Amino acid sequence: MELLECHLAIDDLDAFVGDLGEIGDRHGTTVQAFDARYVADRRHPERAVELADRAISRGENVARDRAVEILLYAAGRRQIDRALEMGVGEGENRAVVLADGGDESAALADVRGLDAFAGVESTLEKPHEETLESFFEITDAERGATDASLGALVRERVVLLEVEK
Repeated sequence: MELLECHLAIDDLDAFVGDLGEIGDRHGTTVQAFDARYVADRRHPERAVELADRAISRGENVARDRAVEILLYAAGRRQIDRALEMGVGEGENRAVVLADGGDESAALADVRGLDAFAGVESTLEKPHEETLESFFEITDAERGATDASLGALVRERVVLLEVEK
């Protein structure tokens, strides 16, 4: 798995998603773009990939598309509509683009060539705590009761999706 931290300026979301699909097909990789505010750390999407692959191998996946199944796990939700909130949208986006399987480096090079690509930008260095706490329903009481990092608490939500099925 490789991640590209970047800035995207998306005019047409459907066309952008189609471009990611074409890039993935061309390089035999799964490509998924996340709004960086919803990604706790580098380990967060990595764990989502592991769990999505396990669900697919067991025939327990919700989505037909691997990229969507990864999004579901990253969001810690089984409802696609709710998980899509974690994806990028039209307009300006601080983003994390994931490529997994096949020629990941070539796929991300192609992402850099898209019109929507506005430059490399460090997006995971400082997590967007308010967004993460709200989206993953992490309370002040929970944060106060543990010395675990916010990233660890988010990854716990990702794993809990597996338990709650």
